[in-house]
Amino acid sequence: MNNLKMWRAGLVALALLLLAGVPWYGSDVLIQFGINALLLAVLAQGWNIIGGYTGYASFGNSVFYGLGSYGVAIAMVQWQLPFGVGLVFGVLLAIAFAVLLGLPVLRLKGHYFAIATLALSQVMTAIVANIGLAGQNIGLVLPPLNNDRLFYELALGLLVIVTLTIFWLTRSRFGFGLIAIRENEEAAAVMGVNTTLYKVLAFTLSGSFSALAGGIHAYWITFLDPESAFDISLNVKMIIMAVFGGPGTVLGPIVGALSLSAISEFLSSEVTSVAGLFFGVVIVAAVVMMPLGLADMLRRFRKTGWRYFIENIRSHSL
Repeated sequence: MNNLKMWRAGLVALALLLLAGVPWYGSDVLIQFGINALLLAVLAQGWNIIGGYTGYASFGNSVFYGLGSYGVAIAMVQWQLPFGVGLVFGVLLAIAFAVLLGLPVLRLKGHYFAIATLALSQVMTAIVANIGLAGQNIGLVLPPLNNDRLFYELALGLLVIVTLTIFWLTRSRFGFGLIAIRENEEAAAVMGVNTTLYKVLAFTLSGSFSALAGGIHAYWITFLDPESAFDISLNVKMIIMAVFGGPGTVLGPIVGALSLSAISEFLSSEVTSVAGLFFGVVIVAAVVMMPLGLADMLRRFRKTGWRYFIENIRSHSL
């Protein structure tokens, strides 16, 4: 068992070194693809906290992403403040929104919670489009910084931080409380878990990482408008990537995000007409054939072989 842990740790360290070296040996196109893929991995990991570990399928993380984006844009464009201050401002907006919204919305469960959070993106788009400080429908143009290497390392550093946070969750009392809520919320409450507090904290933590990713992306692309900032399709992508890789695992969402980003990029460049259908096909196949993601499939496939897929298909047959 110790040898297996050392082997896994070695693979993770090697993968991290390879990723960290991309700005030094990769092309400009590869670096730009890497920034997008790493930020998507951060979003998938952030969603993993509320969706994978707590069991609440949130469609509201794109709102936190937009708040983080606008926090940076408003701070830099309207107030002429540094990028770092903008990141902090965006996170504070996300935290305030998560607490104020989480208290009432997290009382809902299942599809009721999903529907409630699904409407948030449209509501925030309409609100921000009428705020002069946020540029209304026109948007905001941030000062350019042509330094893709810096943005790549920022995205990679944020991914490392959120992954270490997930790793901590798997070994902390807080993380065990979230898992208990996911498995049986009523039983968790009986055992003494403050379910309301734990859910709000998980929602806040998840939203904070989404806001940081949004802030980095906004400064990188230098333009922001309400439609792109609160795009619900981004939330769908992060859910698909987390589910495909393995929700409720440490590395599953990263594997899902990087692999699906690579396949999607290839399809969009080689077979444009197919790329738009790709994520829809993936989510159907993932839910039916491997509902617990790649992580569970790789662990159980050695023992069960192709029966793994057959059993899942039977259990999800209509």
